[in-house]
Amino acid sequence: MQAAWYEGFGPASEVLKTGHFDEPEPAPGEVQVQVATSGVNPVDVKRRGGGRGDMPAARMIPHFDGAGVIAAVGEGVSTEWVGERVWFYEANWGQAQGSAAEFTTVPAERTVPLPENMDFAAGACMGIPALTAHRCVFADGPVSGQTVLVTGGAGSVGSYAVQFAKLAGANVISTVSSDEKAELALSFGAAHTINYRGEDVAARIAALTDGAGVDRIVEVEFGGNLKTSIAALKVNGVIAAYASDAARDPAVPFYELVYKNITVRHVLVFNMPEAAKADAIADIARWSAAGELRHHIGPHFPLDQIALAHQTVESGSMGNVIVDVAAL
Repeated sequence: MQAAWYEGFGPASEVLKTGHFDEPEPAPGEVQVQVATSGVNPVDVKRRGGGRGDMPAARMIPHFDGAGVIAAVGEGVSTEWVGERVWFYEANWGQAQGSAAEFTTVPAERTVPLPENMDFAAGACMGIPALTAHRCVFADGPVSGQTVLVTGGAGSVGSYAVQFAKLAGANVISTVSSDEKAELALSFGAAHTINYRGEDVAARIAALTDGAGVDRIVEVEFGGNLKTSIAALKVNGVIAAYASDAARDPAVPFYELVYKNITVRHVLVFNMPEAAKADAIADIARWSAAGELRHHIGPHFPLDQIALAHQTVESGSMGNVIVDVAAL
């Protein structure tokens, strides 16, 4: 099969290679997926660059998320799955075999039927971004009637968080960095947007909420935004943070958090409770079947241009970057 891989950390153009790779066979409890599309997430890029732990194997086929058709099943998995269109997640977690290949193997429970009204590109968008967004929005209970702030509401996780919160009955405010991103966040369901490059976010939130503040924050930059988050939150509010790249080791103002009884929740999709993943998939399936979800699909690249796909993610391209692996 054709695949992409790297044998050491470094710049995409230097370490990513494509060529022939042995086709993987499904182990017990696994399925083999013929991959149509592979999603490129920031964590895939950071991992290849050496910023997310050691190499788990000498040769890594990257990417956690993807979509395709089940081609074979391992022992203990019903053969009725063969031929099923699916999206899948965590393909690269704990193994060297990711979705940037014509075939991959994943545990059967990490595959989800792809609705007929969704194409493979949309399927490759969902894994890490959608599951992360769902956990951030709902980990601390229902949001109906609440005000939720989503930082970076035009991003991969943020766009789903805005939609999920809106679908669940919340009033959504989103921070953005440009007029174009503001239009996107509004189109996903935000009631208001705040351009953090030119506006005082905490003051604007106070104005929008009559001084009450927000109930929850879905946070893409925990450390860099912490001062603003504390000011913007109600007493007993929640910060659900999934990244903190600008301030990787932030100082935590303990008593400012305590005096407002703020909950800080860390969200890493790979270690989410299985029940939380099941809840997310059930909601996503229901909303998808009803045609209520939008997927922010960005540039597409063929497999032999995977290095350019990684560079596009690194440049901050809007939308989920997709590697087209095979026409299915």
